[in-house]
Amino acid sequence: QVHLMESGGGSVPAGGSLRISCAASGYTFGPNYMAWFRQAPGKEREAVASIEFFGGATYYTDSVKGRFTISRDIDENALYLQMNGLKPEDTAMYYCAANLYGTWVLGPEYYDWGQGTQVTVSS
Repeated sequence: QVHLMESGGGSVPAGGSLRISCAASGYTFGPNYMAWFRQAPGKEREAVASIEFFGGATYYTDSVKGRFTISRDIDENALYLQMNGLKPEDTAMYYCAANLYGTWVLGPEYYDWGQGTQVTVSS
């Protein structure tokens, strides 16, 4: 059974950095893509970044380009998001997702989802 577990969230001041992680288990061959999504209170969930798990190609939403870096560890089946230059508008619950079934890597069509980790950025 597939399981995704996020960790590493917390509270930081604006301009600070945080690294969140996602441990994936239950995959026989590994997911095709993994991604980070976020959802702020009262807002829709949005994709932040995605990575082709074995090929390594990365994709970012415009608002985080140059500040966030998505990476993965194939041997550990782990996903990471390094967040630098954090802004109050980055405050949200961050979710790990895996196994894309749609055609848009930054779309919502992923089979597997974690429970989320909270990131709070104070001004």
